[in-house]
Amino acid sequence: MEKEVKLPELGSGIKSADVVEVLVRVGDVVEQDQGLLEIETDKATATVPSPLSGRVSRIVVERGQTLAIDALLMMIDAKEAAPVVAPARAASLASVAAAIAPQATPVASSPPATPAAGSSAAPERREPEPAESASVAAGPAIRKFAREVGIDLRTVRGSGEHGRITRDDVLNAVRQASRLASSRGKTDSGAGTNPTETLLTDDWGQIRVEKMSKIRRTIAAKMLESSTTVPRVTNFDDVDVTELERIRQSSKEDYAERGIKLTSLPFVIKAIAMSLKAHPILNASLDPATDSIIYKEYVHVGVAIDSERGLVVPSLRNADQLAIPEIARQLQKITERVRGGSYTVDDLRGSTFTVSNLGAIGGTYSTPIVNTPEVAILLLGRARKLPVVVDDEIAIRLMMPLSLSYDHRLVDGGAAARFLNDVIGFLKAPGRLLLAP
Repeated sequence: MEKEVKLPELGSGIKSADVVEVLVRVGDVVEQDQGLLEIETDKATATVPSPLSGRVSRIVVERGQTLAIDALLMMIDAKEAAPVVAPARAASLASVAAAIAPQATPVASSPPATPAAGSSAAPERREPEPAESASVAAGPAIRKFAREVGIDLRTVRGSGEHGRITRDDVLNAVRQASRLASSRGKTDSGAGTNPTETLLTDDWGQIRVEKMSKIRRTIAAKMLESSTTVPRVTNFDDVDVTELERIRQSSKEDYAERGIKLTSLPFVIKAIAMSLKAHPILNASLDPATDSIIYKEYVHVGVAIDSERGLVVPSLRNADQLAIPEIARQLQKITERVRGGSYTVDDLRGSTFTVSNLGAIGGTYSTPIVNTPEVAILLLGRARKLPVVVDDEIAIRLMMPLSLSYDHRLVDGGAAARFLNDVIGFLKAPGRLLLAP
């Protein structure tokens, strides 16, 4: 008996998803909970599992398609229970599973032709990756992307950590190949280039048009919403983190032995969390529809993380209840999940305040956009040594720039300044943070 498989609910507020990859073919025998599709929502990727065991009899979706919740995906004949998988087939499934692991960073591409409804023809099988490139340092999504654009990863030099190949490295290889083909007089229209890109020419020369990913469209919409609805004010200040850096340097080897990289960010998150408890207006949100202020009794600090898919803000839950070591441990875990692409939609929800660490890349001050419906965001700049007057004497101190943006509809300048002063006080005397619960 054939049964319908539909796109399940993906979380509150999520109304659609893009199909990144169809993981099965017509005629495949699948087990219950086996992945059928890889999809991309506003800020996360997910694999749609099979609700039952059986044989795939019809597939009605294709790669690149945007689907509404409850849309029909495929039909599975439940009468044909999955047999024991032969060793060769098991190896094939293991290979596919590795290629679509949750840490994959999906890349939308032009949808391939799929069989008409009721047809038993299967979509074209992807070519396997050359065995020689198995030792190349690259994640499953990057390998898949390289196959799609025709790039041999053995020819690409990785710019990531420990020489790991990133999406930008593959894109650079595509551009170099395109320029080389152009210099040789080739006239083919983009064969072997990124399927989300189109090479065109304007009045001044060649241009490259790339379709925005779903996450980039979401970021753009969110930034527009914030900039047009929130009257934003930014306070700038500096904090002396000389003592904090001394403590961090003296403790980082102990943390490293436990597999934790100790940065200054856990101290900042703890300082923010403690200060939010003392200044609840910055841990609130505004409901204009009812003219109400919603005070949050919990403190979930959103941490802006730069990833290959764009800026992602997972929530570090109950930061006020965590000690510095636990904050450092959880921060490392969520950073690895985000940069590996294995985070979920729930990881991005519930934050009451956001911190963004521009200093990890470079720069001093900025005017960060408030992550609505939150009412404030703190941006950290790169700490640098400066001459500072201390007890009427000039001293060299390590100073960290701070930029606090806030929604002036709810947060007054005085409240913002008092909150920022408390954060500065905690960071200037980090012993208070270490003694905090």
